[in-house]
Amino acid sequence: MAKAATVYDVAERAGVSIATVSMTFRRPHKVKEETRKIVEAAAEALNYVPSASARGLAHGRTRALGLYSFDYFRQEVIEKPAEAASVSPAQGGEVAVVRDEDEEHLRFPLYVDEVQRGVELECWQRGYALLIGGGSRADSPTVVTDIVGRVDGLAVFPRTVPDDVLERIAQRIPVVALSQGHQLDVLSTVCADNRGGMRAVTEHLIVEHGLRDLQFVGELSMSDAQERFSGFQAALRAAGLRVPRKPLARLAVDQHDTGSIIADVLAGGGDGLPEAFVCVTDEAALNLMAALAAHGVRVPEQVAVTGFDGIVAGRVVRPSLTTVRQPMQAMGRAVVDILVERIAEPAGPPVSRRLPVQVVVRESCGCSRP
Repeated sequence: MAKAATVYDVAERAGVSIATVSMTFRRPHKVKEETRKIVEAAAEALNYVPSASARGLAHGRTRALGLYSFDYFRQEVIEKPAEAASVSPAQGGEVAVVRDEDEEHLRFPLYVDEVQRGVELECWQRGYALLIGGGSRADSPTVVTDIVGRVDGLAVFPRTVPDDVLERIAQRIPVVALSQGHQLDVLSTVCADNRGGMRAVTEHLIVEHGLRDLQFVGELSMSDAQERFSGFQAALRAAGLRVPRKPLARLAVDQHDTGSIIADVLAGGGDGLPEAFVCVTDEAALNLMAALAAHGVRVPEQVAVTGFDGIVAGRVVRPSLTTVRQPMQAMGRAVVDILVERIAEPAGPPVSRRLPVQVVVRESCGCSRP
């Protein structure tokens, strides 16, 4: 790795004191906007990231790792219209009641939660502290600086930190990208066998249930989703079936948007209903199943539905969800293993690990309840 720029280098380039540089990264709200932008520009030009050693920690090692994650619940609060839920005012000691049964599955751990749990467990076993940040896209280097400057390595979920910021961080500390392709040569990666898993569950629908009209539902903005769609296409192609060039529609997380998609599919008396919906994630599948039920479409009697992830909610929903189970905790543990390995050998090449998956058959595809 290249020799790291210091706080003195940034201060000299920006024409400010080292105290101002330190304050810009530690408490940016305390610095005038014009000064902050000058310091940030100087830091970017020098590829500067505040380091543990710069903070006077012994040997520049913190024995801490960072994880930049999503925050589904925070996003739900921000994006969900206020009138979407009805609230009964509490009077005379009564408990207020909020009607949000449409989002009941969001109360269960999601993919991100399970992976994060794996990171936490492995950090605990190895004696590392874990700093977690997230909740919004880190469009400014200062957003992740609070974590990066206090850790020996960083893990990130897809689309949480821009590539240019990640590339600069990776010149100072090891970085592992979760569930995304190897888009930057300086990043290590951990992902599941997305293509193979989706191909296997699609083949199950074709071979075991004799289905011929299958539609893939979900957006392809991330590489893991693109791999899953590729696996879906490969299974259809091998079976000599029609291969869709693109998914049926973008399936939003919001169930009400999903309902409008189903309404469009059913317009014209249900002629557009396929024999199976193969969904990009379990969360998408759960939203889809709820929307189908709201439109009087029975799963699996009228249409089969499958997901991908293996979250808890898929097991308890009725009908239970056929899915592809990712080794989510194992993925989190692999992240820590790679970071510790790279910390010990900073000059080593990036590492990529693709973990195996498992098809779990349940009721939503037409299989009998176990």
